[in-house]
Amino acid sequence: MPVNVIAMSTSAPLPAAAQGETVTDRLVEANRSYSEQFTDPGMDARPVLKVAVVACMDARLDLHAALGLHLGDCHTIRNAGGVVTDDVIRSLTISQRALGTRSIVLVHHTGCGLETLTEGFRDDLEQEVGQRPTWAVEAFRDVDQDVRQSMQRVRTSPFLQHTGDVRGFVFDVTTGLLREVDPAA
Repeated sequence: MPVNVIAMSTSAPLPAAAQGETVTDRLVEANRSYSEQFTDPGMDARPVLKVAVVACMDARLDLHAALGLHLGDCHTIRNAGGVVTDDVIRSLTISQRALGTRSIVLVHHTGCGLETLTEGFRDDLEQEVGQRPTWAVEAFRDVDQDVRQSMQRVRTSPFLQHTGDVRGFVFDVTTGLLREVDPAA
């Protein structure tokens, strides 16, 4: 069966690049256009739905659209793989303790680039730049198992007050559907 590929773009159309213009220049120009229509929504930093979403940084994931979220509904924390690292725990702790979130949703996805890497990536970087990264790659082969590991890291963190509503999912990049991962499997 043929797969339909849908081209995605940013919400603000980028003007054509002028000679010597960088992508960042184009983004800044798009922001100028955006700001002309912008009105202060009158919100504070506390998410209306009291939820924090941790997800991969993959450009194919439009989290707000996929989850039916609107501006102000959630805190969104993204990194390579959507894995729960010390920095994610830091952000979740601030989200809960200072800004009132109670639920945590973890979203990994099919075809993640971290499935193609190994911790040897750090060795390669050390060879290239002469310094070993202090961070782990957090590569994985089994996306479901990595979601389970991330859920476990959240549930066992001493810094998080609210770990009763932690759920993990895998987003299918070809269908757009979420599949929930059983933490006990």
